Amino acid sequence: MLRRLHKDQPAAFAFTPANLAWARGQISKYPEGRQASAIIPLLWRAQEQEGWLSRPAIEHVADMLGMAYIRALEVATFYFMFQLQPVGSVAHVQICGTTSCMICGAEDLVAVAKELIAKTPHTLSADGKFSWEEVECMGACANAPMAQIGKDYYEDLTPERLRELIGRFSRGEVPVPGPQNGRYASEPIGGL
Repeated sequence: MLRRLHKDQPAAFAFTPANLAWARGQISKYPEGRQASAIIPLLWRAQEQEGWLSRPAIEHVADMLGMAYIRALEVATFYFMFQLQPVGSVAHVQICGTTSCMICGAEDLVAVAKELIAKTPHTLSADGKFSWEEVECMGACANAPMAQIGKDYYEDLTPERLRELIGRFSRGEVPVPGPQNGRYASEPIGGL
């Protein structure tokens, strides 16, 4: 899937003093000449601070690590964990759309997202609380279909259950993540 930076970008980015100290601590964990290895945690922290990962944030991290901007952009655009545009203030819903999930009903989950959040992916809901996108495999194939909501996996979803989860998040609740059909993990639904 093609991933692009959002057309509207802030003028600048700087870590807060606390996040800057944390970032410097992360960089110090790597041997001389290998500081670029800290890129993923630093991009993640920039995203947590900003709510999404802007071009100025990516370039700021690249500067801290002595990397060419294109190398930092390659990392940021490769991983779906990095949101390249503003996302919902309550939750961003990532629906797995690859084979296992598709066969088990991911298209029905996408229909719920289109109905309740926005007609098109990468669009904020009318109240600004939610956004959604379809993503590549997230590695929970035994529990298909699934969606990552915020940082948590919600598996064995039905359209009705996704509708309920979005409603609960909207009311400020945080539903228990994991399988949503009574399983503990990925054991057979009938038990072991």
